[in-house]
Amino acid sequence: MPPRRSQPAQQLTVELERASLRALQQVYDEANRSLFKGQLRRPQLLFVEATQRLGQWCSEPRQIELSRSLVLEQGWGVLVEVLKHEMAHQYVEDVLAITDEGPHGQAFRLICEERAIDAKAAGLPKSGPVADEQQRVLSRIAKLLSLAKSTNLHEAETAMSLAQRLMLKYNLEHAMQPTSRGYRFEHIGRPTGRVGESERLLAALLAEHFFVEVIWVPVWRPLEGKRGSVLEVCGTHENLEFAGYVHAFLIDTADRLWSQYRAERNLRSNAERREFISGVMAGFRDKLAREKRQQQKEGLVWVGDAELSHYLKRRHPHIRWMRGSVRQRPESWSHGKEAGKKIVLHKPMKSTPSSAPKLLPGR
Repeated sequence: MPPRRSQPAQQLTVELERASLRALQQVYDEANRSLFKGQLRRPQLLFVEATQRLGQWCSEPRQIELSRSLVLEQGWGVLVEVLKHEMAHQYVEDVLAITDEGPHGQAFRLICEERAIDAKAAGLPKSGPVADEQQRVLSRIAKLLSLAKSTNLHEAETAMSLAQRLMLKYNLEHAMQPTSRGYRFEHIGRPTGRVGESERLLAALLAEHFFVEVIWVPVWRPLEGKRGSVLEVCGTHENLEFAGYVHAFLIDTADRLWSQYRAERNLRSNAERREFISGVMAGFRDKLAREKRQQQKEGLVWVGDAELSHYLKRRHPHIRWMRGSVRQRPESWSHGKEAGKKIVLHKPMKSTPSSAPKLLPGR
């Protein structure tokens, strides 16, 4: 499969490329334990100047070749998905001893399905053609979010509430259908070396109120030669679209609110920024919780999506939960929380092509 076209990447030094290969070896070992029960024997992992393939499993000599362009041009998440795809090929040949089905035969597809691996080896799943129904619901939500930009607070709040209610009803209706919903995943936001409280709160409110599952996954930052984490979000196309919009909107809004707060208080540094933005996320999370309770009083009760949870479990069989601690909060956190309670989701007044119903232009 041909690799995706992209802009030329910065070149890694020899030392940084070697460090990336060592990090990739650890990814291989972890995926072997969690997805393949340790039944694989690690082959040599190589970066090659491939132009026709993203990756390739070679039984003779025993090695997995990965396109060097993946390291920087596509991102670590794409590289890991291609590696798992090639590991599935290795499993079919080395463990199942099946060699007569062709490269993407029935056994290979089953192995990928059981482990939620992209059988197409296209890296992180990308949106294909959008179904008419999906496009209709996204277009309606985009219109409601545009109305939520109204300077009339009551009108803005009503429009945001209607957008959330529309997504709730849409998911309730589809949750009762026996057909597969076509789950996928995306990595959103920038990889970070430290997951702060505000990032954890933002991830939590996405999972609680926007019909997705979230998990922080480890990544390697090749140019820095350091480990990090990135937020992985699992769900259907339309729910990933909405969650991605909310994520970007809240990060941008929280930064804007902090700038206003800092100017109003004549603060000379960003020392209180983290606490303020954590408060913003906590306040908006509380606001969503209140609206959810109101929806439940009206009989609109979302109890979760068992199939989506199963999809997440297939991708990550061994999940560790992160817990926060209760501590005394500074004044800036309380002020941020009050600001967060007043946030109204809205869509920027910028149109997008009907063929690509993005809720947030430029994502």
